[in-house]
Amino acid sequence: RTNTNIAGRKNKIWASPVSVLSVSMESEEEPNCDLEMSDLSGLKVLKGEVDLSNNSTQDLMHDEDTPDGGWFSKPPKDEDATEPDWTQLTWRDKLPRILPFSLLIPEEERRRVQANNGEYNKRYPYSGNVVITSKYNPLTFLPRNLFEQFLRVANLYFLVLTVIQLIPGVSSVPFYSTLVPLVIVLSITAVKDAYDDIKRHFSDFRINNRFIEILTDNGLIESKWKHIKVGNILRLERNDFIPSDMLLLSSSEPHSLCYIETAELDGETNLKVRQPVTETHELQDNETLLSKFDGYVECEPPNNRLHKFVGTMTWKKNTYSLDNDKILLRGCRMRNTDWAYGLVIYAGHDTKLVQNSGKTVFKRTHIDELMNRLVIFILGFLATLIFLCFIGSLVFEAVYGDDFQVYIPYATEGIVADTPVKIAFLQILSNLIVLNTFVPISLYVSVEVIRLGQSLFINWDVKMYYAPNDVPAVARTTTLNEELGQIEYIFSDKTGTLTQNIMKFSKCSINGVKYGDLPEDENDKGKEVGLSQSVNQDDDDVEQKNEGVMLEPVDLKWNSYAEPDFRYYDETLVKNCRDEEKDCYEFFRLIALCHTVIPSFPEDGGPLEYNAQSPDEAALVSAARNFGYVFLDRTPCSIVMKMADRNEDVEYTLLHILDFNNVRKRMSVIVQDQNGKILLMCKGADSKIFERLHPDSESLMKVTLEHLADYAHEGLRTLCLAQKEISEEEYRAWEQKHHEASTSLDDRDEKLDAVYEDIEQNLHLLGATAIEDKLQDGVPDTIFNLAKANIKIWVLTGDKQETAINIGYSCKLLTEEMKEVFIIDADEEEGVVEQLKRANDQVDSAMGEYNQAGGDVVDKEGKHREPPLFAIVLNGHSLQYALLKDNELQLLDTASKCKAVICCRVTPLQKKLVVDLVKAHKKAVTLAIGDGANDVGMIKAAHIGVGISGQEGQQAVLASDYSFGQFRWASLG
Repeated sequence: RTNTNIAGRKNKIWASPVSVLSVSMESEEEPNCDLEMSDLSGLKVLKGEVDLSNNSTQDLMHDEDTPDGGWFSKPPKDEDATEPDWTQLTWRDKLPRILPFSLLIPEEERRRVQANNGEYNKRYPYSGNVVITSKYNPLTFLPRNLFEQFLRVANLYFLVLTVIQLIPGVSSVPFYSTLVPLVIVLSITAVKDAYDDIKRHFSDFRINNRFIEILTDNGLIESKWKHIKVGNILRLERNDFIPSDMLLLSSSEPHSLCYIETAELDGETNLKVRQPVTETHELQDNETLLSKFDGYVECEPPNNRLHKFVGTMTWKKNTYSLDNDKILLRGCRMRNTDWAYGLVIYAGHDTKLVQNSGKTVFKRTHIDELMNRLVIFILGFLATLIFLCFIGSLVFEAVYGDDFQVYIPYATEGIVADTPVKIAFLQILSNLIVLNTFVPISLYVSVEVIRLGQSLFINWDVKMYYAPNDVPAVARTTTLNEELGQIEYIFSDKTGTLTQNIMKFSKCSINGVKYGDLPEDENDKGKEVGLSQSVNQDDDDVEQKNEGVMLEPVDLKWNSYAEPDFRYYDETLVKNCRDEEKDCYEFFRLIALCHTVIPSFPEDGGPLEYNAQSPDEAALVSAARNFGYVFLDRTPCSIVMKMADRNEDVEYTLLHILDFNNVRKRMSVIVQDQNGKILLMCKGADSKIFERLHPDSESLMKVTLEHLADYAHEGLRTLCLAQKEISEEEYRAWEQKHHEASTSLDDRDEKLDAVYEDIEQNLHLLGATAIEDKLQDGVPDTIFNLAKANIKIWVLTGDKQETAINIGYSCKLLTEEMKEVFIIDADEEEGVVEQLKRANDQVDSAMGEYNQAGGDVVDKEGKHREPPLFAIVLNGHSLQYALLKDNELQLLDTASKCKAVICCRVTPLQKKLVVDLVKAHKKAVTLAIGDGANDVGMIKAAHIGVGISGQEGQQAVLASDYSFGQFRWASLG
């Protein structure tokens, strides 16, 4: 066995006494392969160089009969080798291939995949595509289940007792008196565990046997997911689930764009766009070209990072960079794309979805642990009694034993006990049986029966039945019921758990004028009612009464693209939009153009549909559509907007998209209209927009700020809109800077941000939008009730920071009364630690001032002054540093002092790690609740896992201990 370094990474090579490694270089530019070799002890370090300039392969031989027993280069046949060339294998710069692979069993550091080359890919022990989430199989069920049940000390005790009772002459009671109750207890638990696991087996069977088309030398064949191998090329159809992590090659859409839904990965139901390497677009759906495709992919090993992928593809002597935008992940669903082809990179348990799913663990309640401790105490007391009885028996038999031989002879039922010591030892076993009632097996039977009854009551609870989806509450375990009343921490997903992920355009402010507020009557008795109240009425409710005034929605029949369920009650805005009043025109034109939404027309001839990466964008673009500014089509180079009132298409050239991120908190597009005018259109958080405004917008900014404060008070999500005109000269100069930044290999993101910052200056404010994010029914009240019970709620979501904070305010997790909401968003470990320490110091200081003032102080109005409240918001990239071993206690200490904790942009694994952190360091019962596959890890990790039967499949439900239809039932009882 020899340790080697391959490309600077440690691997292990197993070699026979005489073995050959073939080393081949893929590049002829550097023919010399620098090699090093040391034996396992590390005592010999010998270096050398293998010249590969004449041919691409040179063999290295290992022979233990050589003086030092090492590797050496084989000389050419026409040369005599007098001394071996001792070498140590370390490939640098260029990665070689090692043959035969049977000699190499590496700890995978890089994945290497050759398309359509099964023989090459078989050399590596890559996982197949079968995924098993069940806990048991027919062979392991009995031993594993019994092992888990015998972790209960009482069960183990009664098993030992039953064995002792089988010994002739020892027991005074029949063995079945103990065995039967024990078997009943074990059987009830085993049947329940088997039932739950059988459902997991059915789910695995259904998923592993889904059909898929695999490309072979004979064309496409229909196969099953479980037969997929790394290196296969698959054909996907519209609405198909993606069976493995794949490199996108081509699709039916222009430029081979592919639209996917990632609900099972990050909980977001909005569509994401993927685009392959430009050169593979030419393959299209030509099976001949695809079957001859021999691209070689080299990438990172399997990992759990959902939002990052690093790799390269070599094809036709060219190397192309691969990133996450070119990868289709298992669990995603293909939407709005008729067909697509992809190369399998990771399969089965190597896929990122499975890597993020925690293992099913055996959960034990605090009652079980308490009963175990009590049983151990009872056993200790029992052992003391038996020891005293042993001493008493020993003394009695030594003094009086012979006098009782007539009545109780030493030899009984074949057992010869002819000395006091033998008799005393036999009395130990007899006393153990006689005193077995000290350990009450009836208690365990009673507890199991009570738990079963409680579970049935949960299943029968009509108040927890969700009629719209026909979803009852289900207790999927009978062992955790008593924990439900001891919960101190709740970890919740956001999308689909707290919210419906449905957003509605509510109000807006355009050039200082508010729209969306309903008018008051002439006696000033009217009540200002926002559009957020009027758009959420039932379908058959076409009128709304406002203090005696009957209101009817504005007629939008003039707009053939208007959504039938959209209702608006402010006629002024609709009139201004139809008249194309300048301010309204520029406002809604920006909304219709500044986004990444994808339009589609259903095959059945239905109305235009929008697929957005965020529900905010979908709500805004839909609002512009309803007001007559219809986003109709887009290509990578253009955007088409239709003016519905005059049925005219207007095409804009799309020059650049300046992407949104958590630091910028805004996005921009640069477009050119039909007259050649270049416009930069920007939307984003008010703080980011206001600091980039032209001085001419200062007065308008003050008015808009007042409107934004009103919208925030109503719990609406806000965005500000601004734009500016760019001269041709300014744009060309900026475009050159952008090209240099975008092609930089070092610090590309930072350089692009600086270029974006340079152009996004001196903007002219247009106005602001207000959107209502619909929560699930009863969420604010539920969170309020849980907070009153002193239960701490942590929201763990994959959404953007701004979205998560807005939802926090909407559901009353965050309130205006909080002294401060700390944002932890540093990109480096030192910055994260500093932010956590600063937040911790501020909390300690505020609490110290409160305590010095006497704690529960009465203010001037006679009300008790509450202690200051804090909240903390962490970004996923900052959380990865906060969860490091050296920093996790600082994170936990700071977060525990805050009333609310929100973690955004987190991966499924990070959700699990947060739960594990609290479990490890807090003596508290935790509950995790979610509705998607991205929540499975934390559901399994928490003491109690709850699955919401929502829109994202049944993975969370199958992994949970309890399931129901709505978050509001978390506070029932």
